Amino acid sequence: MATSYFLIAVFLALASSQAIASDPSPLQDFCVADKDSPVKVNGFVCKDPMHVTADDFFKAAKLDEPRNTKGKVGSNVTLINVMQLAGLNTLGISLARIDFAPLGENPPHTHPRATEILTVLEGTLYVGFVTSNPNNTLFTKVLHKGDVFVFPEGLIHFQFNPVHDKPAVALAALSSQNPGVITIANAVFGSKPPISDDVLTKAFQVEKGTIDWLQAQFWENNHY
Repeated sequence: MATSYFLIAVFLALASSQAIASDPSPLQDFCVADKDSPVKVNGFVCKDPMHVTADDFFKAAKLDEPRNTKGKVGSNVTLINVMQLAGLNTLGISLARIDFAPLGENPPHTHPRATEILTVLEGTLYVGFVTSNPNNTLFTKVLHKGDVFVFPEGLIHFQFNPVHDKPAVALAALSSQNPGVITIANAVFGSKPPISDDVLTKAFQVEKGTIDWLQAQFWENNHY
């Protein structure tokens, strides 16, 4: 009997850990984010439903309009998450339009809280992701208009427009109201304060001067 109780306890602990690891699930029809509330929770507390209007579920995002891709990496990510659309709170989903200049890229990055599914609206994209240690297997595909590709949660991935004379546009859905993004180069070489040269020279097996040069670059944020 004691063994049975122990197994049940272990199962419940595992189930609880999985629930805590994902976005909070809705326990009512909706939970519009109350961003002005002083209460701090994982996500946002609910706005009084008596004060909720259709505008809480709406944003005139103009996602049909091209974005500026003249930055260093040649891409522009327009993210619609709970910070822009309060009605997404507890719904576990967000959306992004990604514009690419010719030869532009969305550099290697990861979403710590979300799986991403992407479809190409215009142009061509070379996309891929890398699995975790120890294999670090690279999966890549060339996508054309109408194609779909999925990037598993937490894995490093990228999108690149290989065409030198035509832009590309993609639409991505992410399985979190606030998926987060960590651009690898920005995090490693553009952190504030900077990571110690001793750490990075050892990690990348290069000279200190190389690390100093990389840290001196302007690491652009292409998310808007």
